[in-house]
Amino acid sequence: MDNPWVLSLISWFLPGVGHLLQGRMRRGIIIGAAIWIMFIIAILSGGAYSPAFDFKDGQLLYLLNFFARLGNGLGALISFVLIASPPPNVAAWATFEYGGRFLEVAGLLNYLALIDTFDIAVGRKK
Repeated sequence: MDNPWVLSLISWFLPGVGHLLQGRMRRGIIIGAAIWIMFIIAILSGGAYSPAFDFKDGQLLYLLNFFARLGNGLGALISFVLIASPPPNVAAWATFEYGGRFLEVAGLLNYLALIDTFDIAVGRKK
């Protein structure tokens, strides 16, 4: 696959796959594993239900939180579906705020992986 935009879109939606499609097996596995493991830990610790920031708390904080979570690609869809039906006692979990931060960091890390995929595809990086 030669189109850097398509590779970047694939890399965003499925973390690590963009590198795998470019023949960068080790890099793709490490990046994909890191992002998916962070995402799974975030979901298991209640990160999808973390209240984070509401729009009324501050538009900039809300948009930054949303942008970071959106970076997970397929994981973002999964977490947005989970938000629809939170468990009744999720606020009592000691880990759900940490999970929210893990979810955000996984998304931001995926953005960096997407940029790396694009740079390799256009020849700026080996």
